[in-house]
Amino acid sequence: MIKRKRTMAGAALAMLLLASGCNSSTNTTAKNEGEKKQDSYVIGVTQIVEHDSLDEAYKGFQAALKDKGLEVEYDVQIAQGDMNNNQTIAQNFVGDDVDLIFANSTPSALGALNATKDIPIVFTSVTDPVGAKLVKSFEEPGTNITGTTDTHPDAIPNTIKFIDKYEKGTKIGMIFNSGEQNSVAQINMVKKAIKGTDLKLIEAPVSTSAEVKQAAESLVGSADVIYIITDNTVVSALESVIKVASDEDIPLYVGELDSVKRGGFAAYGFDYYDIGYQAGEMAASILTGEKKPSDIPVQYPDKLKLLINKKAASDMGVELLKEWDSEAEYIE
Repeated sequence: MIKRKRTMAGAALAMLLLASGCNSSTNTTAKNEGEKKQDSYVIGVTQIVEHDSLDEAYKGFQAALKDKGLEVEYDVQIAQGDMNNNQTIAQNFVGDDVDLIFANSTPSALGALNATKDIPIVFTSVTDPVGAKLVKSFEEPGTNITGTTDTHPDAIPNTIKFIDKYEKGTKIGMIFNSGEQNSVAQINMVKKAIKGTDLKLIEAPVSTSAEVKQAAESLVGSADVIYIITDNTVVSALESVIKVASDEDIPLYVGELDSVKRGGFAAYGFDYYDIGYQAGEMAASILTGEKKPSDIPVQYPDKLKLLINKKAASDMGVELLKEWDSEAEYIE
């Protein structure tokens, strides 16, 4: 089932749209030619699932547009992990002739791009936009799409270096959805990063969030640590992995800071709010006609830090070392 909700920036927007007789041709002119700034805008928000990281990215996106002084109505639709829903959402936005589509995840962005080459698309929470064939390159994204990626070039290499330094010869259990292109890209990054080390990977692929708990349980006795990348399917069911890791004293490394706050042990990551905010700034410049999507390079996260959850460390049998203090930030 598609989950749909509308939020309004400005209580009088609906009446304003009716009074102004806003029609399809007016919207198209503003979108494609950037001839003039509109008084208000409609943004279709497509998100593959609900979890803390994606939700924070959406909050950041909204904040940027508010800070730019734009009056926006958001039509928010959640695909609940269903690819058919995902495509239908995008097609509905095209039929509604929204001013811009905000695609929050790789599947959401792919659905939007499949549905339109005319309406501007700004994405975030996308790990490998080039590999997913969303953009030609980071520098020259394409005609109607650009955005921010949720992978920092150093995030996975730093995580692997940390595990290798403090867990020599470790077997790393990885749960991921093999049908998510962004997850496959990250698994390949991990495989590249462990070359030259004694680390071994144990893969536990899943297709749905309902399979995550069983996959986590399958790693007990064979994996020394578990590493969850920024996989939407698995992160949406992260609590089941946290429980297994805590019950079995298995350190749980995660791919972003929100998952540390939820109970993961540690991550080299960034705040999804920040990459959502960056995407919102892009959207503002597109809506006001200052720039076209093709003029805006895809952006990496600005910040990367090591965050450690002290309670999770205790629950998972991890001894906190003083030498981490110079680099890490801690939460209780």
